[in-house]
Amino acid sequence: MITSSVTYQSNLRTTAIHLQSNNEIMTDAPTDNQGKGEAFSPTDLLATSLASCMLTIIGIKARDMNIDVAGTVAEVTKIMAAEPRRVSEVHVAITFAQELDDKTQKIFYNTALTCPVAKSIHPDIIQKVTINSKK
Repeated sequence: MITSSVTYQSNLRTTAIHLQSNNEIMTDAPTDNQGKGEAFSPTDLLATSLASCMLTIIGIKARDMNIDVAGTVAEVTKIMAAEPRRVSEVHVAITFAQELDDKTQKIFYNTALTCPVAKSIHPDIIQKVTINSKK
């Protein structure tokens, strides 16, 4: 089953359609690579996918533990390398909207590291994950 259809529009822009839901996303090349930077770049999506996957896996674990993690935010920083041009690091800072004890934070940290995207990214890409909760 095909997951998505991606079309090159022009001017270094693509649109992708998720075929099951018909949702659409757009990408632009970043300004530091001849683009307009008016949308996520493909490498932004890679980094953002990591955070989204981590939050999803944490959500599953939290549901199993009867903990509501609604409002949890992941801030993503993507670091590029020059030669060859590639993502070299992704930093994900996860902040929970509620107070969590150290044990629960550790469980969620370890859970985040097991998400499918984290396990799919090349091992040369450094994944730096931090977990914080409101206190």
